[in-house]
Amino acid sequence: MAARLPLRVLCFAGFRQSERGFREKTGALRKALRGRAELVCLSGPHQVVDGAGQEGAGPESGPCPPEEQIRGWWFSEQEADVFSALKEPTVCRGLEEALGTVAQALNQLGPFDGLLGFSQGAALAALVCALSQAGDPRFPLPRFIILISGFCPRGLGFQESILQGPLTLPSLHVFGDTDRVIPSEESIQLASRFTGAVTLTHSGGHFIPAAAPQRQAYLKFLDQFAE
Repeated sequence: MAARLPLRVLCFAGFRQSERGFREKTGALRKALRGRAELVCLSGPHQVVDGAGQEGAGPESGPCPPEEQIRGWWFSEQEADVFSALKEPTVCRGLEEALGTVAQALNQLGPFDGLLGFSQGAALAALVCALSQAGDPRFPLPRFIILISGFCPRGLGFQESILQGPLTLPSLHVFGDTDRVIPSEESIQLASRFTGAVTLTHSGGHFIPAAAPQRQAYLKFLDQFAE
């Protein structure tokens, strides 16, 4: 009997995460899914620079390597590199570039079986799924989506309507009961946009859980798509 190939999953980092940092944050999940899923990490296209300057860069340390640069998918203010998931934004600055980054990754690194997103990356993954279902040729429809600490993105204008659902893609929604960054109500609202959504709760906060109970839930969900 031929060995089962691992599912390939394109994973979107959260806001203010570097590609290397996101790989580290998903390390426990990667270990839990070893042999069952290959996680390919992607951070946002926009470097996040605050008043103190870019993290990890300075006269002594020199510029950050690209994989260590703190990045985001889009910003909610025109003049500042900030993002608030819970407030109606004045703009979604950089969102089109973010979608272009995802389209490029799908084209150059794919094919992928599914998408996974964390926090702002989960909101982006949901939007990509909705655009795919609506027929956007840049985004082939994945077989499944996993959204961790996700929320419905605000301020998308005409694009927001396509997230009203129903989205028919098989989905797993993971969120913490004590998450103070993205309250569980936000993740529940996002899950309601998906037909037959599966939810996985944990007692922790804003992180990617991969302890034994969560591992079993991930594997049960992913086993539907194994060939």
